[in-house]
Order: sequence, then structure tokens, then C-alpha cells
Amino acid sequence: MSDPLFGSRTMPRDRMLIVDDETEILVALKDLLEDEFDILSATSGHDALLVLAGHPDISVIISDQKMRDMTGDVFLAEARTRSDAGTILLTGYAELDTVVGALNRGAITFYAAKPWEPGALRAMVREAATACRTRRALATERAILRSLFDNLPLGLAFTDENGRITRLNSLAATSMGYPVEECLGRTEQELLPALPPMSQDAGTDSQDLVKRTDPTGREHWHRISRVTLERPDAPAPENGPSVIPPGTRQGPGQVSVLIDQDVTDLIEMEKRARQADKMQAIATLAGGIAHDFNNLLTAVLGSLELVTDLQPPTDPNVARLFTNAMDAARRGAVLTQKLLDFSRPRDLARRPVDIPKLLGQMQGLLTQSIGGGGPRAIPVRLDLSEATLPLASTDPSLLEVALVNLCLNARDAQPKGGEIIISAREAVIAPDAVPATTPGNSGRERPDRPLPPGRYIVITVTDRGVGMSPEMQARIFEPFFTTKSVGSGIGLGLPMVYGYMQRNGGDVRVTSTPGAGTSIALWLPAVQAQTGAETSPRKQDGTTSHPNGSRSILVVDDDPNVAAVTVGFLKKAGFLVLESHSGAQAIELVEKRPDIGLIIMDLLMPEMNGDECARRIAVLRPDLKVLFVTGFADRATLPEHARVLPKPFTREALLSGVEERLSA
Repeated sequence: MSDPLFGSRTMPRDRMLIVDDETEILVALKDLLEDEFDILSATSGHDALLVLAGHPDISVIISDQKMRDMTGDVFLAEARTRSDAGTILLTGYAELDTVVGALNRGAITFYAAKPWEPGALRAMVREAATACRTRRALATERAILRSLFDNLPLGLAFTDENGRITRLNSLAATSMGYPVEECLGRTEQELLPALPPMSQDAGTDSQDLVKRTDPTGREHWHRISRVTLERPDAPAPENGPSVIPPGTRQGPGQVSVLIDQDVTDLIEMEKRARQADKMQAIATLAGGIAHDFNNLLTAVLGSLELVTDLQPPTDPNVARLFTNAMDAARRGAVLTQKLLDFSRPRDLARRPVDIPKLLGQMQGLLTQSIGGGGPRAIPVRLDLSEATLPLASTDPSLLEVALVNLCLNARDAQPKGGEIIISAREAVIAPDAVPATTPGNSGRERPDRPLPPGRYIVITVTDRGVGMSPEMQARIFEPFFTTKSVGSGIGLGLPMVYGYMQRNGGDVRVTSTPGAGTSIALWLPAVQAQTGAETSPRKQDGTTSHPNGSRSILVVDDDPNVAAVTVGFLKKAGFLVLESHSGAQAIELVEKRPDIGLIIMDLLMPEMNGDECARRIAVLRPDLKVLFVTGFADRATLPEHARVLPKPFTREALLSGVEERLSA
């Protein structure tokens, strides 16, 4: 037999109960029916009720009318209150009124007179058993459908031809802001007066995106879908589908299905994705510009240093102009480095960090950074209510920079004074994570951007300042966007924090209300207990003697101005220097000149990047060491244990890096 829910399977035989106080009747009925049914029997109504209580699967009950303790119609009426089995009354005399009364009360399904006709009685029992199976199958399906209806992750409601709600689940009622009972019999417009009425013209879009506010004041976006269906009891159309196009005016016999989906998280994820794409595009542009600008600054700084070496200025005014030029170039280098830190991550020195300890050590530094005891001084208070926290996996120096940036912003957001509160707590993201709980409560929660399951340390910097509008919040991580006055900020602090948190495997989360202050939370992955420290000291290369004791150095840079500065610094220090402007030319020189003991190579070059060139040279000369000079280094593309000198560099930094590589 095919089951509509579970597929094909063999059904057990129906079980029936025969009740009669005459043994001969019981035997005769068993002989007639036992080849198709499992038979249970009782000789009194009282005993039969006990049997029925112990066997709820009984599908048919046959009872004699005239019994000693109670009549059959009375017994069957009581049995119907305890079981949905089909009931058949046997009577041996003409008590038509009793039979009719039992039928009218629903106490019996069929009746048969004694003596019975075997074929007719067997057919009657089969019909009663089939009807019982059908009722039970329908009851099971109704229970399943009801469970699905009540537990769907969607709000679902049905309305009649007048638009009044006839049935809805708890999610739909919650979305409308009322208990289920108060929604029944009312229209959407009665429950949500601000909701525009449904258009009664054909062709109206079947989906609407509406914004609602829950009892806590949080705004939610809901996608409302409506489909108009024909009621089962309405006359069927002669042709065409049973689904009426959305927006068609409802007529007699039509009902509507309303599907309410909370898409707040989906919309937020879409916003985050668009923001991430925009940030990536800005980062790529900023990185390209910064790379070229770094080359210019390297040439400017190096040339100025070399000029002063060749002919130190004797005129005080000239000396002052040289100093101003050097200072301006160095400030430009700092600005460019900020752009590069935002656009391309530098290598993170991640290790286990005790956050409460670090915050305690930084409190004095933070207080001094935001004004100390001066007129703009704002107290920094630590809220470390959780006694113990797991270690966080991060670069402590970058975390300190991020916290200083956040505290400076918090200070500037409170021009009339206030307070900065820094708190730390643990949060656990489970695989079945639910939307984030109230900020400040530990527990299972999920931040705005989905993060991998695991334990996190959340550091929150809170101020009581002017706050930000949603439009400002959407842009605060864009480079050069700032809410500060001209000269008060360049708009790179928060983008640096954003980039650092993304590289660290965490997230940054902002909560702000105009006039009520701002909270910025940093989500840092916790150190897994079984792994201990996440990074280990790098293995140092063994010392390698250079051929013939030579100190020849090959400079490889596609920018002739930068190469000229590098060569000038090295020659001034007494090195024998070779110069190349491409990776292919550098490989040719390495093949021809075994006296080369070190290569100083730019990372980004046309046709062949420095990392590829270094890999090819390593095949020819495994002992030959390379010092990469770049402002755009990405550790993922560099050889293992690569040494990097960032652009722009000073003469001292270059010579120090060279000596380190030669002596390693």
C-alpha cells in the first residue's frame, strides 16, 4: 500500500473489538471475520471499555444491543468519546427508535439486524475500517501540516474574501504586533494602519518591501508576498488555473495567502557586500596611487640626502629649506604608508594577547594621547566586569594603534566633555548562530558580518558624544571621509582599523545614535586552547660565504630615479654596485656575475614581478640572498622568510637592511 507521507509500505491488519454477552455470537462473528481482522472480544460493556483503553489502535467495534450491564447504544456512545473507531450495532429485535437515535447522536456508524447476512456484514465492517483509516491518515496529515504552519520560519496568514484574517501563525502575528487571537477576524489595515491598502487593480506587484518597528524599537524589513487563491468550496472555473493573478479584486469564494518574510539580515548582508566591494575598489585605487607616490618620495628623500652629502648647505636659509623639504617628504611617506596599510595588509605578528592586561597597561597612554591633563582631557574608564577572558589572537602593536585611533575619535565626538569607556567581554558564535543578542551580554551571538564559529573577545570603545546618522555610519570606513573640521583629521584612522580587523580574522561593528553617542566593537578571535601560540619565531637562515669574499650588490628596480638613489647610497657606503631595470636583465646578470652577493629588488615591476624573479634566481643561486624594497609588499606573494625594506627608506634603513642580510 502507498502511504502519502512515507511512500510504499505494507500496512498491518485492522484490529476490531467484538462485544456480546453470548459466547455463541462471539464465536460466530470471529469465524466470519478473523481471516481479515485481528479480533479482540469482551462479554460486557464495562470489560469492553477496559479493552479499548489498552488498545487505542482498534479501528472497528461491533456490539450487541441487549447486554446485561449496559445496552449497546449506550456503550458505543461512550466508546466514541474515547476512540475514533467505526461502530456497528447488532440488534435482534425491532427497536427502530433506539437505532435511529443512536445514528442521530453519532454513536454508531452502521447497524445490522440479527440474524445477519454474512456478505453484507463483512462489507459493512470493511467500510467502517476503511473510514477509520482515512480519518486517522487525515488527522496525521493535519497534525503535520499544523506543525509546519506553526513552525515555518515565515509569517503565514490566510484571509477571506473580505480581507479578514481567518488563520495565521505566531510569526505573522508577532510581525503585526498582536497576539494570534487578536488578529483573527481583522484586516491588515486594521492591525497596521500605516500600511498602504492593497491595490484592487489587476497587475499589481505581488511583493512589497515594508519597514516595521518591533516592541524594542528596532527596525525590521519585511518582504510581503500575497497570492489570491480560490476556496475549495467555490465553483471551479471552466478553464484556466486555480490561482488568481496577484492584485485581482477578490470576489465571492476567493481567499488570499499572505507570506511575511523578515529580510532584515539579508538586506544588511547585501549592504555589507556592497560596502566591501566599494572598499575593495577604493583600496585597489589607493594602493596603486600610493605605490607610485612611494617611488617619487623615495627619489625625493634620497636625492635630498645625497645632495646634502655632496655639498652641505652653508646658507641658513638654504639649510632651512632643505629641512622643510625633508620633513614634508617624510610626512608624505607616513600618509602613503597609511594608504598602503589600508589597501594591502602588511604581515601580522599574531600571538596570544591578554586583553585585560594590555588595556590596563595602555590606560595611561590612552589618557595622555587624548589630551592628558589639558583642556581637552576626557577620562578613560575601563570596564572589565568579566573576571577571566581567553587570550586573543592578534598583533598587539596594531591593536594598540587601533585603540588609540578609536579613543581620539571618541574624544573629538565629545567637544563639551564626557567620558570614554573601554570594555572587554567574551562572545561565542555557534554553528547554529542566531541574530546578535543585546550588546554587552555574553553568550551565543552573531555580529553584523558573518564570522566563523568559535570564541571571540569583543573590545568596545564607547563615548557619550554627538553620535552619527545612518548615512555617516555607512561611510566612516571610506578613506578620507571624515566628519571633523578641516585640519582636524584626514579620514584614514577608521579605514586602518577596518583593514586591520579584516586581516585579523575578526570584524568591527558600529552602533551610534545622533545625540546619544557611539560604540565601536572590535571582534578578535580567541586563541584555541589546543593550539597555544598561533605564531612561532621565524627560522633564521644559516650563514653563507659569498664567492671570493665579494660584497657586490645588484640593484633591481624598474624606476630609474629610485634605482639611482639606492645605487648612490650603496656606493657612498663603499659597496660595488650593479644596476638593472627588469627581472629578465637581473637573471642574465646573476648568470654572468658570480661575484654578486646580494640583490636589492623591487617587488612590483612590469613583465616580471620581483617575487617571480627571486624564485628563478633561487634555482640558479640558492645561496644568493634577496632584500625586497617595496611599499606594496603582500606576504602571500613573497618567498618564505623574505626580508622587506619598506619604501620610502632612509640611507640608514637601507644600509642596516643590507648589513643584516649580508651577515645572516
